[in-house]
Amino acid sequence: MKLTSFELDVMQYLWQQGEATSPQVHTNIAKNRDVTYSTVKTIIDRLEQKKVIKRHRVDGRTIYYQAVVTPKEVQKPMLKHMLQKLFAGNKKVLMNQLFEQEELSQEDIQYLENLIKRNKKS
Repeated sequence: MKLTSFELDVMQYLWQQGEATSPQVHTNIAKNRDVTYSTVKTIIDRLEQKKVIKRHRVDGRTIYYQAVVTPKEVQKPMLKHMLQKLFAGNKKVLMNQLFEQEELSQEDIQYLENLIKRNKKS
């Protein structure tokens, strides 16, 4: 599953809200993008065609949309794609890039140490 940056913005909003109307999505997206309502509606229609959102309920003429996939279901294939395209599949280079770009807190380090320990047991 491949989603564009714009589609991911819509999905993030739906994951946060649980459900939303097209106007609500537009209002939220328009805070960070210069975009018309019709463009947002086109993205919503595209996401519906991709079967990652659905019409959850109708209240009069108002349609509420809801995500039907979890963030993890979207993240996993997109991360694999990014790993291949940007890092030629080399996980070490990806991790090195992350550690060089982001300062890790003690909590982050502890989490990573626990993750490594769990994976060593497998």
